[in-house]
Amino acid sequence: MTDLCSVSSPRRTLSLSRKRRGSISFLEPEDKGSGFGVSGEHGPKPIEVYGFVGSITTVVATVMYFIWAYVPESWLHSCGIFYYPSRYWALAVPTYFTVVVVLVLAFYIGVNFMAGPPPPPTSSTVMFDEYSREPQRWRSPDKDDDQPIEPISDLSISDMNDLMFGDT
Repeated sequence: MTDLCSVSSPRRTLSLSRKRRGSISFLEPEDKGSGFGVSGEHGPKPIEVYGFVGSITTVVATVMYFIWAYVPESWLHSCGIFYYPSRYWALAVPTYFTVVVVLVLAFYIGVNFMAGPPPPPTSSTVMFDEYSREPQRWRSPDKDDDQPIEPISDLSISDMNDLMFGDT
């Protein structure tokens, strides 16, 4: 059992005296439920740990790859390393990966071309779809009152032309 008057951390409750049992907290009462310092959970969040372990693992794997790819075999044998993959794979794996990325991009572009020609620019399907909203022309009669924010809507092409090019 711990003594209520002891202080183990600046974030913990500090007792004013042993007789009164009054206490002062460094955090506001609404901050105590936030999980910062006062709650029972201490230490880093799991996502932070996963990110740290992932970054360290990536650095170690990259260093090991470069050692395996560039250090002569005689040096590896002198260090006691006799079993490792062929040096062919040091060049083949990045090349295969690059070729796969290029082929996936080419396949993606080809599928988009096979989807058919796009509609002409004059078609109404280019400007309007099932999610389009016409702007509401509602205005408050009194200009002195606070006006609410208008709901989100699409601008028509004629309004855009007037905004961009004026009445020419």
